[in-house]
Amino acid sequence: MNHLITLNTRGPACHDFTVQVRSWLADIDARDGLVTLMVRHTSCSLLIQENADPDVQADLLGWLNRIAPPADHSSMSWLRHTAEGPDDMPAHLKASVLPVSLQIPVAGGRMMLGTWQGIYLVEHRRAPHRREVAAIFQPS
Repeated sequence: MNHLITLNTRGPACHDFTVQVRSWLADIDARDGLVTLMVRHTSCSLLIQENADPDVQADLLGWLNRIAPPADHSSMSWLRHTAEGPDDMPAHLKASVLPVSLQIPVAGGRMMLGTWQGIYLVEHRRAPHRREVAAIFQPS
């Protein structure tokens, strides 16, 4: 049982797509098992993160920009891959420190996420993108 989730992004942000995963699991009548998600791009990431306070996502994005500012920042003059714009290689760096795949247990048809956890696609590029997340449910 597999599925493709498409998300449209508009610059750096944390896009909560927990509802889309939950809906798909309900549509396929998933019971007990494991859902695996993998983003099909190299300049964005997946993350399970707090969904109650939006300051958490803002702080996360701020931290990522501190560790990998745009290529035109003086501290990033060592970068070689700059042909796709000043945000591209830093996006790849950010995607290398955050996961690009997640596994979430499912029991009784519900993902076993904590009370304040949501599933996010973290967009690292400035321009709008159409992102795809491959999903597969494996019954136990």
